[in-house]
Amino acid sequence: MELNPLLEKYIEENSEQENSILRQIRKETHLKTTQPHMLSGVLQGRILSMISKMINPKFILEIGTFTGYSTLCLAEGLSSSGKILTLDKNLETAYIPKKYFEISEFKDQIEFKIENALIYIPKIIETIDLVFLDADKENYSNYLDLVKPKLKKGGIILADNILWKGKVIDHKGDKKTEIIKDFNNKVNTDKELEVVILPIRDGLSIIRKK
Repeated sequence: MELNPLLEKYIEENSEQENSILRQIRKETHLKTTQPHMLSGVLQGRILSMISKMINPKFILEIGTFTGYSTLCLAEGLSSSGKILTLDKNLETAYIPKKYFEISEFKDQIEFKIENALIYIPKIIETIDLVFLDADKENYSNYLDLVKPKLKKGGIILADNILWKGKVIDHKGDKKTEIIKDFNNKVNTDKELEVVILPIRDGLSIIRKK
């Protein structure tokens, strides 16, 4: 949800700062992509980093790489022997994350694949500690079904855009809005999960497997 710009600036100035590589990614994303709004903002990026650091995961799965900003934020919390697998289908923007992953301190811990996540996730044999879900919204429920059995007890799923520009409170929304609402309801009624929604940017769900 939209914050007062001055308040957002204050929050960012009084939170942990992004590093120089993340700043470069943000700049290039705005200059060279047609949908820069898909990028995690500074505040959300710091939240992703903080959650990852609190978990200190051995294995992170990210569904939806885009230009790699969120990948590198999440990687900040990896255990020394941990890795992050990030999946995306978009070949057009793949050169951007590849470039920045290579110069990052986490380059040996990042595995970037251009794959259909619905096909690739069943191949994962590792136990997952943390998932960041930020790809095609129509498959959120399918992704949940695929990752939940592989998620460790106490593991976390972070799902982005779950307030869908505030449209989730509409009595009759469009198709994508209804898909998001169905996903939110599915998570909230699953007895094996617990969830809290943060009104950060377009909404971020923190989902924990009991």
